[in-house]
Amino acid sequence: MAYSKDLTIIFQLKFQRKTSASSYFIETWENVSRKDKGNAPNNFLCLFLFNPAERKSMSLPLSTSKAEMEQNVDFSNSNNNSKCTIGNFKREFYPIMYLIIFIWGALGNGFSIFVFLQPYKKSTSVNVYMLNLAISDLLFTTTLPFRIDYYLRGSNWIFGDLACRFMSYSIYVNMYSSIYFLTVLSVVRFLATVHPLRLLHATSIRSAWILCGIIWILIMASSAVLLNNGVKQENNVTLCLEPSDNKIVKLQILNYVAFVVGFFLPFCILSICYLLIIRTLLKVEFPESGQRISHRKALTTIIIALITFLLCFLPYHILRTLHLVMWSMCKTSLHKAVVITLTMAATNSCLNPLLYYFAGENFKDRLRVTLRKCHLHMTKIKCRLPVCVWLKMIRV
Repeated sequence: MAYSKDLTIIFQLKFQRKTSASSYFIETWENVSRKDKGNAPNNFLCLFLFNPAERKSMSLPLSTSKAEMEQNVDFSNSNNNSKCTIGNFKREFYPIMYLIIFIWGALGNGFSIFVFLQPYKKSTSVNVYMLNLAISDLLFTTTLPFRIDYYLRGSNWIFGDLACRFMSYSIYVNMYSSIYFLTVLSVVRFLATVHPLRLLHATSIRSAWILCGIIWILIMASSAVLLNNGVKQENNVTLCLEPSDNKIVKLQILNYVAFVVGFFLPFCILSICYLLIIRTLLKVEFPESGQRISHRKALTTIIIALITFLLCFLPYHILRTLHLVMWSMCKTSLHKAVVITLTMAATNSCLNPLLYYFAGENFKDRLRVTLRKCHLHMTKIKCRLPVCVWLKMIRV
Protein backbone atom coordinates (compact mmCIF):
# COMPACT_ATOMS: atom_id res chain seq x y z
CA MET A 1 0.00 0.00 0.00
CA ALA A 2 2.79 2.42 0.89
CA TYR A 3 4.59 1.47 -2.36
CA SER A 4 1.58 2.30 -4.54
CA LYS A 5 0.90 5.48 -2.56
CA ASP A 6 4.47 6.72 -3.13
CA LEU A 7 4.25 6.07 -6.85
CA THR A 8 0.87 7.81 -6.97
CA ILE A 9 2.36 10.89 -5.31
CA ILE A 10 5.25 10.93 -7.81
CA PHE A 11 2.98 10.57 -10.82
CA GLN A 12 0.69 13.29 -9.47
CA LEU A 13 3.61 15.62 -8.97
CA LYS A 14 4.86 14.90 -12.48
CA PHE A 15 1.45 15.45 -14.02
CA GLN A 16 0.57 18.60 -12.09
CA ARG A 17 3.93 20.25 -12.76
CA LYS A 18 3.81 19.17 -16.41
CA THR A 19 7.57 18.54 -16.54
CA SER A 20 9.31 16.71 -19.35
CA ALA A 21 10.98 14.24 -17.00
CA SER A 22 8.43 11.43 -17.34
CA SER A 23 10.79 9.62 -19.72
CA TYR A 24 13.50 9.82 -17.09
CA PHE A 25 11.11 8.22 -14.59
CA ILE A 26 10.38 5.27 -16.89
CA GLU A 27 13.99 4.70 -17.91
CA THR A 28 15.24 4.81 -14.35
CA TRP A 29 12.55 2.43 -13.17
CA GLU A 30 13.45 -0.06 -15.89
CA ASN A 31 17.13 0.10 -14.91
CA VAL A 32 16.38 -0.82 -11.30
CA SER A 33 17.19 -4.49 -10.77
CA ARG A 34 14.46 -6.92 -9.85
CA LYS A 35 16.17 -7.40 -6.48
CA ASP A 36 16.19 -3.69 -5.68
CA LYS A 37 12.54 -3.25 -6.58
CA GLY A 38 11.64 -4.70 -3.21
CA ASN A 39 12.98 -1.52 -1.66
CA ALA A 40 11.52 0.66 -4.38
CA PRO A 41 9.39 2.82 -2.10
CA ASN A 42 12.54 4.22 -0.52
CA ASN A 43 15.37 3.72 -3.05
CA PHE A 44 13.51 4.86 -6.11
CA LEU A 45 11.79 7.77 -4.39
CA CYS A 46 15.17 9.03 -3.17
CA LEU A 47 16.69 8.51 -6.63
CA PHE A 48 13.82 10.43 -8.20
CA LEU A 49 13.90 13.32 -5.76
CA PHE A 50 17.67 13.70 -5.75
CA ASN A 51 17.78 14.23 -9.52
CA PRO A 52 18.71 17.94 -9.87
CA ALA A 53 16.60 18.50 -12.98
CA GLU A 54 13.59 16.97 -11.30
CA ARG A 55 14.02 18.97 -8.10
CA LYS A 56 14.41 22.23 -10.03
CA SER A 57 11.31 21.63 -12.13
CA MET A 58 9.19 20.80 -9.10
CA SER A 59 10.72 23.48 -6.85
CA LEU A 60 10.79 21.10 -3.88
CA PRO A 61 13.32 21.50 -1.08
CA LEU A 62 15.85 18.76 -0.49
CA SER A 63 14.23 17.74 2.79
CA THR A 64 10.72 17.37 1.38
CA SER A 65 8.80 14.78 3.30
CA LYS A 66 6.05 12.50 2.07
CA ALA A 67 3.37 14.50 3.93
CA GLU A 68 4.66 17.76 2.45
CA MET A 69 4.52 16.26 -1.04
CA GLU A 70 0.92 15.25 -0.48
CA GLN A 71 0.13 18.82 0.59
CA ASN A 72 1.85 20.15 -2.54
CA VAL A 73 -0.23 17.83 -4.69
CA ASP A 74 -3.46 19.00 -3.04
CA PHE A 75 -2.44 22.65 -3.42
CA SER A 76 -1.61 22.16 -7.08
CA ASN A 77 -4.95 20.47 -7.65
CA SER A 78 -6.81 23.33 -5.99
CA ASN A 79 -4.92 25.88 -8.11
CA ASN A 80 -5.76 24.08 -11.33
CA ASN A 81 -9.40 23.79 -10.35
CA SER A 82 -9.58 27.51 -9.62
CA LYS A 83 -8.34 28.48 -13.08
CA CYS A 84 -11.75 28.51 -14.69
CA THR A 85 -12.61 30.88 -17.48
CA ILE A 86 -15.75 31.92 -19.36
CA GLY A 87 -13.98 33.02 -22.52
CA ASN A 88 -16.69 31.73 -24.85
CA PHE A 89 -19.41 33.55 -22.93
CA LYS A 90 -17.44 36.80 -23.02
CA ARG A 91 -16.83 36.40 -26.74
CA GLU A 92 -20.55 36.00 -27.41
CA PHE A 93 -21.90 38.56 -24.93
CA TYR A 94 -19.49 41.49 -24.74
CA PRO A 95 -19.19 42.46 -28.45
CA ILE A 96 -22.91 42.81 -29.15
CA MET A 97 -23.60 44.68 -25.91
CA TYR A 98 -20.63 47.00 -26.30
CA LEU A 99 -21.61 47.69 -29.92
CA ILE A 100 -25.11 48.80 -28.84
CA ILE A 101 -23.68 50.96 -26.05
CA PHE A 102 -21.11 52.46 -28.44
CA ILE A 103 -23.65 53.46 -31.10
CA TRP A 104 -26.24 54.88 -28.72
CA GLY A 105 -23.71 56.44 -26.36
CA ALA A 106 -21.62 58.08 -29.08
CA LEU A 107 -24.64 59.54 -30.87
CA GLY A 108 -26.51 60.61 -27.73
CA ASN A 109 -23.59 62.13 -25.85
CA GLY A 110 -21.95 63.61 -28.93
CA PHE A 111 -25.13 65.42 -29.89
CA SER A 112 -25.72 66.49 -26.26
CA ILE A 113 -22.27 68.07 -26.09
CA PHE A 114 -22.97 69.86 -29.37
CA VAL A 115 -26.22 71.25 -27.92
CA PHE A 116 -24.59 72.32 -24.64
CA LEU A 117 -21.83 74.19 -26.49
CA GLN A 118 -24.24 76.21 -28.61
CA PRO A 119 -24.48 79.90 -27.56
CA TYR A 120 -27.57 80.56 -25.52
CA LYS A 121 -28.98 83.54 -23.66
CA LYS A 122 -28.81 81.83 -20.27
CA SER A 123 -26.42 79.27 -18.81
CA THR A 124 -26.55 77.63 -15.38
CA SER A 125 -24.40 75.43 -13.17
CA VAL A 126 -26.63 72.49 -14.05
CA ASN A 127 -25.52 72.78 -17.68
CA VAL A 128 -21.88 72.68 -16.54
CA TYR A 129 -22.34 69.41 -14.62
CA MET A 130 -24.30 67.83 -17.45
CA LEU A 131 -21.68 68.90 -19.99
CA ASN A 132 -18.91 67.26 -17.95
CA LEU A 133 -21.02 64.14 -17.52
CA ALA A 134 -21.56 63.94 -21.28
CA ILE A 135 -17.83 64.42 -21.93
CA SER A 136 -17.01 61.58 -19.53
CA ASP A 137 -19.49 59.26 -21.26
CA LEU A 138 -18.25 60.17 -24.74
CA LEU A 139 -14.62 59.53 -23.78
CA PHE A 140 -15.60 56.11 -22.46
CA THR A 141 -17.56 55.13 -25.56
CA THR A 142 -14.50 55.82 -27.73
CA THR A 143 -12.72 52.92 -25.98
CA LEU A 144 -15.46 50.38 -26.68
CA PRO A 145 -14.35 49.45 -30.25
CA PHE A 146 -11.02 48.27 -28.81
CA ARG A 147 -12.84 46.09 -26.28
CA ILE A 148 -15.08 44.69 -29.01
CA ASP A 149 -12.04 43.76 -31.11
CA TYR A 150 -10.36 42.12 -28.10
CA TYR A 151 -13.25 39.79 -27.33
CA LEU A 152 -13.98 39.00 -30.99
CA ARG A 153 -10.38 37.76 -31.27
CA GLY A 154 -10.98 35.38 -28.38
CA SER A 155 -9.43 37.60 -25.68
CA ASN A 156 -6.30 38.43 -27.68
CA TRP A 157 -5.00 42.01 -27.37
CA ILE A 158 -3.16 43.53 -30.36
CA PHE A 159 -2.98 47.22 -29.47
CA GLY A 160 0.02 47.22 -27.14
CA ASP A 161 0.62 47.42 -23.41
CA LEU A 162 -0.06 51.15 -23.01
CA ALA A 163 -3.49 50.94 -24.64
CA CYS A 164 -4.32 47.92 -22.46
CA ARG A 165 -3.53 49.85 -19.30
CA PHE A 166 -5.74 52.70 -20.47
CA MET A 167 -8.68 50.32 -21.11
CA SER A 168 -8.80 49.17 -17.49
CA TYR A 169 -8.33 52.74 -16.32
CA SER A 170 -10.97 54.38 -18.54
CA ILE A 171 -13.97 52.29 -17.57
CA TYR A 172 -13.59 53.01 -13.85
CA VAL A 173 -12.81 56.69 -14.39
CA ASN A 174 -16.06 56.94 -16.33
CA MET A 175 -18.03 54.93 -13.79
CA TYR A 176 -17.02 56.88 -10.70
CA SER A 177 -16.91 60.30 -12.37
CA SER A 178 -20.47 59.63 -13.58
CA ILE A 179 -21.50 58.66 -10.05
CA TYR A 180 -20.08 61.85 -8.57
CA PHE A 181 -21.36 64.14 -11.33
CA LEU A 182 -24.86 62.69 -10.86
CA THR A 183 -24.59 63.11 -7.09
CA VAL A 184 -23.35 66.71 -7.25
CA LEU A 185 -25.96 67.52 -9.89
CA SER A 186 -28.73 66.23 -7.63
CA VAL A 187 -27.40 68.08 -4.58
CA VAL A 188 -27.12 71.36 -6.51
CA ARG A 189 -30.64 70.93 -7.87
CA PHE A 190 -31.89 70.27 -4.34
CA LEU A 191 -30.09 73.30 -2.84
CA ALA A 192 -31.22 75.60 -5.64
CA THR A 193 -34.80 74.50 -5.10
CA VAL A 194 -35.07 74.38 -1.31
CA HIS A 195 -32.61 77.19 -0.44
CA PRO A 196 -32.39 79.33 -3.60
CA LEU A 197 -31.18 82.54 -1.93
CA ARG A 198 -28.92 81.25 0.83
CA LEU A 199 -26.50 79.29 -1.33
CA LEU A 200 -26.16 81.32 -4.50
CA HIS A 201 -22.36 81.02 -4.45
CA ALA A 202 -22.58 77.22 -4.28
CA THR A 203 -24.78 77.07 -7.37
CA SER A 204 -22.86 79.59 -9.48
CA ILE A 205 -21.23 78.66 -12.79
CA ARG A 206 -17.75 79.44 -11.48
CA SER A 207 -18.24 77.13 -8.49
CA ALA A 208 -19.55 74.44 -10.84
CA TRP A 209 -16.42 74.50 -13.01
CA ILE A 210 -14.16 74.42 -9.94
CA LEU A 211 -16.06 71.46 -8.45
CA CYS A 212 -16.00 69.59 -11.77
CA GLY A 213 -12.23 70.09 -11.95
CA ILE A 214 -11.84 68.72 -8.42
CA ILE A 215 -13.94 65.66 -9.29
CA TRP A 216 -11.88 64.95 -12.43
CA ILE A 217 -8.59 65.25 -10.53
CA LEU A 218 -9.68 63.08 -7.60
CA ILE A 219 -11.20 60.32 -9.74
CA MET A 220 -8.28 60.18 -12.18
CA ALA A 221 -5.69 60.23 -9.39
CA SER A 222 -7.42 57.58 -7.27
CA SER A 223 -7.87 55.31 -10.31
CA ALA A 224 -4.21 55.61 -11.35
CA VAL A 225 -3.42 52.35 -9.55
CA LEU A 226 -5.31 50.55 -12.34
CA LEU A 227 -2.66 51.68 -14.83
CA ASN A 228 -0.46 48.90 -13.39
CA ASN A 229 -2.67 46.28 -15.06
CA GLY A 230 -0.96 45.69 -18.41
CA VAL A 231 -0.84 42.81 -20.86
CA LYS A 232 0.34 39.30 -20.03
CA GLN A 233 1.31 36.41 -22.27
CA GLU A 234 -0.41 33.06 -21.84
CA ASN A 235 -0.54 30.16 -24.32
CA ASN A 236 0.66 32.34 -27.24
CA VAL A 237 -2.16 34.81 -26.53
CA THR A 238 -1.81 38.38 -25.27
CA LEU A 239 -4.31 38.87 -22.47
CA CYS A 240 -5.70 42.20 -21.32
CA LEU A 241 -8.51 43.23 -18.97
CA GLU A 242 -7.96 40.02 -17.00
CA PRO A 243 -7.20 40.10 -13.23
CA SER A 244 -4.12 38.21 -12.06
CA ASP A 245 -4.39 35.56 -9.36
CA ASN A 246 -1.48 37.05 -7.44
CA LYS A 247 -3.24 40.44 -7.19
CA ILE A 248 -6.58 39.27 -5.80
CA VAL A 249 -5.90 40.48 -2.25
CA LYS A 250 -4.97 43.92 -3.58
CA LEU A 251 -8.08 43.99 -5.77
CA GLN A 252 -10.26 43.04 -2.80
CA ILE A 253 -8.93 45.98 -0.77
CA LEU A 254 -9.44 48.38 -3.70
CA ASN A 255 -12.95 47.02 -4.18
CA TYR A 256 -13.92 47.69 -0.57
CA VAL A 257 -12.66 51.27 -0.79
CA ALA A 258 -14.41 51.85 -4.14
CA PHE A 259 -17.64 50.32 -2.83
CA VAL A 260 -17.78 52.60 0.22
CA VAL A 261 -16.38 55.84 -1.22
CA GLY A 262 -17.36 55.44 -4.86
CA PHE A 263 -20.85 53.99 -4.50
CA PHE A 264 -22.34 53.69 -1.01
CA LEU A 265 -21.58 57.25 0.13
CA PRO A 266 -22.98 58.94 -3.03
CA PHE A 267 -26.01 56.66 -2.93
CA CYS A 268 -26.74 57.70 0.67
CA ILE A 269 -26.43 61.38 -0.31
CA LEU A 270 -28.85 60.88 -3.20
CA SER A 271 -31.34 59.09 -0.97
CA ILE A 272 -31.22 61.88 1.62
CA CYS A 273 -31.78 64.53 -1.08
CA TYR A 274 -34.74 62.57 -2.40
CA LEU A 275 -36.36 62.27 1.03
CA LEU A 276 -35.78 65.95 1.85
CA ILE A 277 -37.22 67.23 -1.39
CA ILE A 278 -40.25 64.95 -1.02
CA ARG A 279 -40.79 66.36 2.47
CA THR A 280 -40.50 69.90 1.09
CA LEU A 281 -43.04 69.22 -1.64
CA LEU A 282 -45.50 67.77 0.86
CA LYS A 283 -45.16 70.59 3.39
CA VAL A 284 -45.19 73.68 1.19
CA GLU A 285 -47.64 74.80 -1.47
CA PHE A 286 -46.21 76.65 -4.47
CA PRO A 287 -48.65 79.06 -6.04
CA GLU A 288 -46.17 80.23 -8.65
CA SER A 289 -45.78 78.05 -11.71
CA GLY A 290 -42.03 78.78 -11.85
CA GLN A 291 -41.47 77.28 -8.42
CA ARG A 292 -43.51 74.22 -9.30
CA ILE A 293 -41.46 73.67 -12.46
CA SER A 294 -38.22 74.10 -10.52
CA HIS A 295 -39.25 71.56 -7.90
CA ARG A 296 -40.48 69.14 -10.55
CA LYS A 297 -37.15 69.30 -12.39
CA ALA A 298 -35.22 68.81 -9.15
CA LEU A 299 -37.33 65.79 -8.27
CA THR A 300 -36.98 64.39 -11.81
CA THR A 301 -33.20 64.78 -11.65
CA ILE A 302 -32.92 62.92 -8.36
CA ILE A 303 -35.31 60.15 -9.45
CA ILE A 304 -33.41 59.54 -12.70
CA ALA A 305 -30.11 59.53 -10.78
CA LEU A 306 -31.50 57.01 -8.27
CA ILE A 307 -32.81 54.77 -11.06
CA THR A 308 -29.38 54.89 -12.71
CA PHE A 309 -27.76 53.91 -9.41
CA LEU A 310 -30.17 51.04 -8.79
CA LEU A 311 -30.13 49.63 -12.33
CA CYS A 312 -26.56 50.28 -13.43
CA PHE A 313 -24.25 50.59 -10.43
CA LEU A 314 -25.79 48.65 -7.52
CA PRO A 315 -25.87 45.15 -9.14
CA TYR A 316 -22.30 45.47 -10.39
CA HIS A 317 -20.83 46.60 -7.07
CA ILE A 318 -22.58 43.83 -5.12
CA LEU A 319 -21.68 41.02 -7.54
CA ARG A 320 -18.12 42.26 -8.03
CA THR A 321 -17.60 42.15 -4.27
CA LEU A 322 -19.01 38.61 -4.03
CA HIS A 323 -16.92 37.48 -6.99
CA LEU A 324 -13.67 38.74 -5.47
CA VAL A 325 -14.49 37.30 -2.03
CA MET A 326 -15.25 33.86 -3.54
CA TRP A 327 -12.49 34.01 -6.15
CA SER A 328 -10.86 30.71 -5.14
CA MET A 329 -14.21 28.87 -5.30
CA CYS A 330 -14.49 29.53 -9.03
CA LYS A 331 -18.22 30.19 -9.32
CA THR A 332 -18.83 30.23 -13.07
CA SER A 333 -22.41 31.47 -12.75
CA LEU A 334 -21.26 34.32 -10.49
CA HIS A 335 -18.51 35.24 -12.96
CA LYS A 336 -21.06 35.41 -15.78
CA ALA A 337 -23.31 37.58 -13.62
CA VAL A 338 -20.41 40.01 -13.07
CA VAL A 339 -19.91 40.22 -16.84
CA ILE A 340 -23.60 41.03 -17.35
CA THR A 341 -23.68 43.66 -14.60
CA LEU A 342 -20.50 45.28 -15.94
CA THR A 343 -22.28 45.97 -19.22
CA MET A 344 -25.25 47.26 -17.21
CA ALA A 345 -22.88 49.70 -15.50
CA ALA A 346 -21.59 50.76 -18.92
CA THR A 347 -25.13 51.51 -20.11
CA ASN A 348 -25.24 54.56 -17.84
CA SER A 349 -23.58 56.41 -20.72
CA CYS A 350 -26.71 55.64 -22.77
CA LEU A 351 -29.20 56.69 -20.08
CA ASN A 352 -27.65 60.06 -19.28
CA PRO A 353 -28.89 61.78 -22.50
CA LEU A 354 -32.41 61.04 -21.24
CA LEU A 355 -31.53 62.94 -18.07
CA TYR A 356 -30.42 65.94 -20.13
CA TYR A 357 -33.65 65.98 -22.10
CA PHE A 358 -36.16 65.50 -19.28
CA ALA A 359 -34.38 67.33 -16.45
CA GLY A 360 -31.83 69.57 -18.14
CA GLU A 361 -31.84 73.30 -17.51
CA ASN A 362 -33.08 74.87 -20.78
CA PHE A 363 -31.93 71.77 -22.69
CA LYS A 364 -35.17 71.47 -24.65
CA ASP A 365 -34.99 75.15 -25.61
CA ARG A 366 -31.36 74.75 -26.64
CA LEU A 367 -32.30 71.69 -28.65
CA ARG A 368 -35.06 73.56 -30.50
CA VAL A 369 -32.74 76.46 -31.30
CA THR A 370 -30.03 74.06 -32.51
CA LEU A 371 -32.43 72.11 -34.72
CA ARG A 372 -33.82 75.34 -36.14
CA LYS A 373 -30.30 76.53 -37.00
CA CYS A 374 -29.48 73.19 -38.60
CA HIS A 375 -32.70 73.32 -40.64
CA LEU A 376 -31.93 76.84 -41.88
CA HIS A 377 -28.37 75.85 -42.71
CA MET A 378 -29.52 72.82 -44.70
CA THR A 379 -32.08 74.96 -46.51
CA LYS A 380 -29.38 77.42 -47.57
CA ILE A 381 -27.19 74.58 -48.82
CA LYS A 382 -30.05 73.10 -50.84
CA CYS A 383 -30.93 76.49 -52.32
CA ARG A 384 -27.40 76.83 -53.64
CA LEU A 385 -27.76 73.68 -55.72
CA PRO A 386 -28.27 74.19 -59.49
CA VAL A 387 -31.78 72.72 -59.31
CA CYS A 388 -32.89 75.24 -56.69
CA VAL A 389 -31.40 78.14 -58.67
CA TRP A 390 -33.18 76.96 -61.80
CA LEU A 391 -36.53 76.73 -59.93
CA LYS A 392 -36.10 80.29 -58.62
CA MET A 393 -35.44 81.53 -62.17
CA ILE A 394 -38.61 79.84 -63.40
CA ARG A 395 -40.68 81.46 -60.63
CA VAL A 396 -39.32 84.87 -61.59
